[in-house]
Amino acid sequence: MKAEAYIFGMTTAFFVLVSPAYWFITGDWTGTSALTMTTLLALMVTLYLGVHAAKMEPRPEDRKDGEIADGAGELGFFPPYSWWPLWCGATLGVCVFGIAAGAWWMFIIGCGLGALALGGWIFEYYRGEHAH
Repeated sequence: MKAEAYIFGMTTAFFVLVSPAYWFITGDWTGTSALTMTTLLALMVTLYLGVHAAKMEPRPEDRKDGEIADGAGELGFFPPYSWWPLWCGATLGVCVFGIAAGAWWMFIIGCGLGALALGGWIFEYYRGEHAH
């Protein structure tokens, strides 16, 4: 993970240089604040990856003597298809439309259906075809 931390570190350094330059050239508050937030988000990812890279054992791709065969084996659990993200997105759309249209009853219905959809997404691996 050190390579990823270095990449995000370089990105952070780039945005540290670009953000004040943008302010001095344009004087625009909106773009400057967006670039500042981008700098802070890149710094957050850099710190996260750097801390975890220091704590964990190097992966095969992080070692200079690592072989391709060292990375063989199970990589983890990758969930199969799921319809729940579609329903969560649809209920979010209903909530946003309810707020935009001023129909608070639609927002409340969207929140109720959204809670059901989110619960289904969270617990989809506890029952049914893909239960563990």
